[in-house]
Amino acid sequence: MVAAILLSSISLQNMEPQPRTVEATSLLGKPLQRISFSQERQRELEDQLVRAIGEHEAKPDDVDAYVWVGRRIAYLGRYRDAIDWFTKGLEKFGPNAKLLRHRGHRYISVREFAKAVSDFEKAAALIAGTEDEIEPDGVPNSRNVPISSLHSNIWYHLALSHYLIGDFDKALVACEKGMHVSNNPDRLVSQTYWKYLILRRLGKHDEAQKALIPIRADLDVIENQAYLRLLLVYKGEISAEEAVSKSNSGMDEPTTGYGLGVFALIKGDREQAKAIFEKVIAGPNWPAFGYIAAEAELNRMVW
Repeated sequence: MVAAILLSSISLQNMEPQPRTVEATSLLGKPLQRISFSQERQRELEDQLVRAIGEHEAKPDDVDAYVWVGRRIAYLGRYRDAIDWFTKGLEKFGPNAKLLRHRGHRYISVREFAKAVSDFEKAAALIAGTEDEIEPDGVPNSRNVPISSLHSNIWYHLALSHYLIGDFDKALVACEKGMHVSNNPDRLVSQTYWKYLILRRLGKHDEAQKALIPIRADLDVIENQAYLRLLLVYKGEISAEEAVSKSNSGMDEPTTGYGLGVFALIKGDREQAKAIFEKVIAGPNWPAFGYIAAEAELNRMVW
């Protein structure tokens, strides 16, 4: 009965692929249509959601089971539905760092950065003095080794939210907190990427260069290869062309594009930066952080 109600509430009757609908409006005023998938992938994602609902139904008072339903809804590109789900979870369970962390992530997806900041700040207060824990991946990597944790994700996304707003001072504070809980190469690379950019935007160029010292081409990075390549570009160890040529399709493209565009902007080449940002947002992967950041640059800069 509960599963049937949940399925109905998120419009998955008969498990048919859903028509694309507007999930958000870009920072430049463009309607952002729900991401579409192949029929095979759509059914796979829906089956995963059904299983998550079944686990929630079996353990209705388990926060983790509740969170997984929201995550699976979001993986279907249904960010508004996911936000609603996490909001209902906060009403049910009260203040909870995991629910706030995941709702905050989806507020970033739909370009509501102030709400994201609020959620991550509340989550950060809730985890103060608690032991960190591994956050399992929704889409396991090639080694099936989770690379992130609850604490690192809260600080990472809080820093990103401030960065997207353009509040680089607050972004740096959150990024420094994230660095303290980054204890594997993937976390080091992802946190250092944003820290470097934040420091450069603040004019702290010597500190930015020092932040790159631990970055090496031979780091055992599992997922964040795009960030690693960009950091190597910033160090002058590889060319921008090499970073582009080694990027995979999908989320790597906006990540690499934004990373090279903002590097051009930092160096004073505004026209090149603008051209790269515009190329990034001409692509389809609007939920990617690189895409969102390119939008933010174009939106706030007087070109």
